Amino acid sequence: MTWWAWMILGSVLLSAELFAIDAQFYLVFLGLSAAAVGLLGVVGVTVPEWAQWLIFATLSLITMFTFRGSLYSRIHSGAAGFREGVTGEHLTIAQDLDPGGQGRESFRGSDWTIINDGSNTISAGSRVKIDYSEGLTLHVNGDSE
Repeated sequence: MTWWAWMILGSVLLSAELFAIDAQFYLVFLGLSAAAVGLLGVVGVTVPEWAQWLIFATLSLITMFTFRGSLYSRIHSGAAGFREGVTGEHLTIAQDLDPGGQGRESFRGSDWTIINDGSNTISAGSRVKIDYSEGLTLHVNGDSE
């Protein structure tokens, strides 16, 4: 393959990982390896096509097994304040919510269904703790605060 075809392949793989799908950093290393093979052609190194594919596969495997795990865990666990779920966070209720009643609230940039699992009415403006979530439904308890 020509050097520019490797660069296009690398760009497509990197773009797919970063913008389209979450492949957990596998496509990043494939894309970087394709770009590295393309750079060989840019600097004038002439390699037969079978050797280009061998270099691509070898670079991909080595970088994936060497760097992927530590880089992926560092990026995903290093985010300050990042929590997987919303359990335990607080939410301000904008409307009165009767026991067992449902309402809609905006939380973390999206609309959620709120269900009052308690036996007391939650008045508008009250700050409540989220007990648990199911999909886009948050369960709160008016008795807890």
